[in-house]
Amino acid sequence: MRQQTLQTNREQAERLAELGARLRDRRQAQEIPLERVAGTTCIQPRLLRAIEQGKIDELPEPVYIHSFIRQYADAIGLNGVQFASEFPTTGVMALPQIRAPWRSLPGAQLRPVHLYLLYLLLIVGAVNGLSYFLNRSVQSAVATIEMQKPPTVPMGPMFPAKQETGAKKVAPSSNKPVRVGMTLTAESWVRVTADDQVAYEGALPKGTQRTWTANKQVVVTAGDAGSVIVSYNESAGQPLGSPGEVEEKVFPPTPAMANANLP
Repeated sequence: MRQQTLQTNREQAERLAELGARLRDRRQAQEIPLERVAGTTCIQPRLLRAIEQGKIDELPEPVYIHSFIRQYADAIGLNGVQFASEFPTTGVMALPQIRAPWRSLPGAQLRPVHLYLLYLLLIVGAVNGLSYFLNRSVQSAVATIEMQKPPTVPMGPMFPAKQETGAKKVAPSSNKPVRVGMTLTAESWVRVTADDQVAYEGALPKGTQRTWTANKQVVVTAGDAGSVIVSYNESAGQPLGSPGEVEEKVFPPTPAMANANLP
């Protein structure tokens, strides 16, 4: 068995020297650089040079040498399969077949439709993530602005105005000694008491003109005294008080009010 192996190795070395010389002569006759053959076959130049020189000790297993010879022959215009068939590989144990990686299996190949679905999922995920981040940022900014707002101070009367659709009214009578006219330059809450009875209580709009009469006394209270112009017994009208202030005045004026702006 050992003798047969030695015989095979000797025959391979002799045949390699012959085939390598023929390949070298053909290449040089065509003026093809060895580097071009190396670029075409992707075989290292030192291995191609060992084939040309018949140096079998510098080459891998015979099955690889057979493949190198075939590719070399094809690169310089020969029939690689026919040319390489002259190199014996009988008696050499073939290398075990290497299983193809999983990427080369038919079931594992990524097709264009798979790539499209993968890209679509990535885009949807990115959009959803960005939308969630933006919503959180907007909500946080709104919450911060709300916290920084100063508290709202309600304007108007210091006590709630009663909106009474059926407010009590006293029809003016020329024969009553107390007459109070009223003109509003802006909306204001007003309460009018005539002879200890509520004649009106509620909000009056801008431009309202009203007159109240009584036998003894008329009391006027306004949430915005500056916008309520009153006249007593046909006198010149004057504001009930300062703008935005709650003011109450009695007609006819008491002795303490005799020197006030209103007669």
